[in-house]
Amino acid sequence: MVSHRRRRTILTALGLYIFAAAFIGYFAANAFTGNHGLHAQADLDQQLTAMQHELAHIKAERAVWERRVALLRSDRLDPDMLDERARSLLGYVDSRDLTLLTSPH
Repeated sequence: MVSHRRRRTILTALGLYIFAAAFIGYFAANAFTGNHGLHAQADLDQQLTAMQHELAHIKAERAVWERRVALLRSDRLDPDMLDERARSLLGYVDSRDLTLLTSPH
């Protein structure tokens, strides 16, 4: 009888330790690989960095376009710039114009 009780207490303690280790292991594994784990956080940080670079690029492009649109407003319209832009779009050159060809940079 004594050996059965001792064996039962040892098996019970061993079972509890195994259960506790599995429980802790489950949460430790999810802390690294889960939807909100450390690997997911690293991926989110990379995405955030890429999006911040893209945002900076888009803001710079927007500033360029805002500057170009501001030059075409009626209160700031430069007739020479308008004439130059219209000629380049239409491919129109007057016979009296002097055309200088330069190499593109």
